[in-house]
Amino acid sequence: MALRCVVSVLRFGTPRVAPLSTAPVAREQPVAREQSAAGREATSGCRAAEGARPPLPVVDFGNTQEAYRSRRSWELARSLLVLRLCASPALLAHHEQLLHLTRRLLGQSLFDKLMKMTFYGQFVAGEDQESIRPLIQHNRAFGVGSILDYGVEEDLSPQEAEHKEMESCTSAVEREGSGRASDDGFSAIKLTALGRPQFLLQFSDVLTKWRRFFHQMAAEQGKAGLAAMDMKLEVAVLQESVAKMGIASRTEIESWFTAETLGVSGTLDLLDWSSLIDSRTELSKHLVVPNMQTGQLEPLLSQFTEEEERQMTRMLQRMDILAKKATEVGVRLMVDAEQTYFQPAISRLTLEMQRKFNIEKPLIFNTYQCYLKDAYDNITLDVELARREGWCFGAKLVRGAYMAQERARAAEIGYEDPINPTYEATHAMYHRCLSYVLEELKHNAKAKVMVASHNEDTVRFTLRRMEELGLHPADRQVYFGQLLGMCDQISFPLGQAGFPVYKYVPYGPVMEVLPYLSRRALENSGVMKGAWRERQLLWQELKRRLRTGNLFHRPA
Repeated sequence: MALRCVVSVLRFGTPRVAPLSTAPVAREQPVAREQSAAGREATSGCRAAEGARPPLPVVDFGNTQEAYRSRRSWELARSLLVLRLCASPALLAHHEQLLHLTRRLLGQSLFDKLMKMTFYGQFVAGEDQESIRPLIQHNRAFGVGSILDYGVEEDLSPQEAEHKEMESCTSAVEREGSGRASDDGFSAIKLTALGRPQFLLQFSDVLTKWRRFFHQMAAEQGKAGLAAMDMKLEVAVLQESVAKMGIASRTEIESWFTAETLGVSGTLDLLDWSSLIDSRTELSKHLVVPNMQTGQLEPLLSQFTEEEERQMTRMLQRMDILAKKATEVGVRLMVDAEQTYFQPAISRLTLEMQRKFNIEKPLIFNTYQCYLKDAYDNITLDVELARREGWCFGAKLVRGAYMAQERARAAEIGYEDPINPTYEATHAMYHRCLSYVLEELKHNAKAKVMVASHNEDTVRFTLRRMEELGLHPADRQVYFGQLLGMCDQISFPLGQAGFPVYKYVPYGPVMEVLPYLSRRALENSGVMKGAWRERQLLWQELKRRLRTGNLFHRPA
C-alpha cells in the first residue's frame, strides 16, 4: 500500500470515537467568515465589558532577594558551580569521558551521590513521580508550576522503549491531573518516543517535497520570496503548468481545483495545496514531484511495508490515548519539537490531534522552533488553519536545540541550511513570531501561547506587548516556561507577580537520565555560555545573605 494510507488514516481515523476532518474549509464562505468575525468581535467586546483593568504587575528581574526567596544558600552555591562548569567548552567536549572515569573511580553508590549533589540535582527533580512531589509542591507554593518530562533515554528494544515511554507519559498525565491546583497543568510528550522514527522520517519527506513543489510553482508565477500566507497561485495558470507536465488530462486537473474546495477567488494558497494530499487521496496516482537533481517526475507517495503501516497506526493510537487521558484529568499536552527531518510529520500529526481535541480550548500545544528560517511561515499557516476550521490554537515558542546537528546534516546531504544565519536573526524571528501570536490572542480569547525562553530581553518584550495589547495575566492566555535549574531569576519573579509560569521538570533514575543530561548540555551549550548574568545574580545574593547574616535562610 502507498503512503497515502497515512493521510487516509489521518482523515478517516484509527479506531477512535470520531473521525478527523481534514478537508479544508473554503476560503470564500460568507457564513463561516461572518461567524469568525462575529466571534472575534465578541471576544473584543467581552474584554471591553470588563472595564478598566489594572496595569500589568511590575516584575523586577534584578531583585535577588525576591528572585531566590525559594532557594537555600547551598542550592544557590550549587547553581553557581554547576552553571560555571557547564559554560566550559572543554568540559562539555569531554563530559562523557569524565563521567565514565569518575564512576569507575568512585563506584556506583558514591557516583550517584555526587551526581545528586551536582548536575543531576541541579537539572533533574528526582528518580520517580513520588520523589519529585516535594519539589513540585515547593515550586507551586512560590507561584511556579511544572511540566513533567520523563527524561530516560534507555538502550532498549524499540518495542520496550515505546511501551515504557507510553507508560511514563500516561502516568505523568495522571500525576499532573491528580496533583494540580487548577486547570493549567501541562505534560510534555516526544513523538519519536511513541513509535519508530523511520515513519516520521518518510512522512516528513513527503510533506517537504509537496511543499517544495508549491514553492516551485509560485516561483514560476513570479511570487517567490513572499510570506507563505501571501503566496497565492492563480489556479488557471497552475492548471496549465500541471497539464504541460503530462501528469493528468486537463479534465482531471480541472476537477482537482473547484469552487467547492477553493472558493471563488480563483487562487490557491499553501493550505489549499497541502489539503490535496489528505482530502483528495484518490488522486494519489497523479501526485508526482520533479526530482531537483534529475529533472524527472517521481511519485510523491512512496511505498510503506505492512510493518511500517502498523507502526504508523500504533503511533496514532498512542497519541489518541494520551489526548483522551489528558482530557479526562484536565491536563494539556505539549508536543516537543525535534529535528527538521522529523518535524514536518510531527507538526502534521499534532495538527490532527488539535483538530480533534482543541474544540473548546487548547488541549494540544504544538512547538515552533524560531531558529528555523521558515518559523514565521509555519506559525502563520497554522494560525490561519485554526481560524478556517474553527479549532483553538495552542503553541509553545522556543528558539531551538539542534543547531549543530542540523547544520552538519545539511552540509553532509547537501541541502540548504534550515537555521537562521546569526543569533540576532533568530532573536528577531522569535520576536516576530511571538508578536504575531500575541496579536491573535488579542482577538481570540481561546488561543494560548507559552513563551519558552531563558532570554530576559524576550520576556521583557512579551510583558511590554501584553501591556500594549491589553493581555492580562488573569486571562491565562500567555504562559512562560524555563528549564528546571535555569533562570530562577526569571521564573520566580514572574510567578510571584501572578503570571502563569512553569518549569520543565525531567525525572528518572540517575544512570538512566545521564544520556538525557548529556544531550541537553550539548543542546543548551549556547545558553549556558550566556548565563553570566544568572551567575552574577547568584553570587550577588550569596554575598547579600553573608553580609546580612542570612546565610542559613530557610524558604517560608
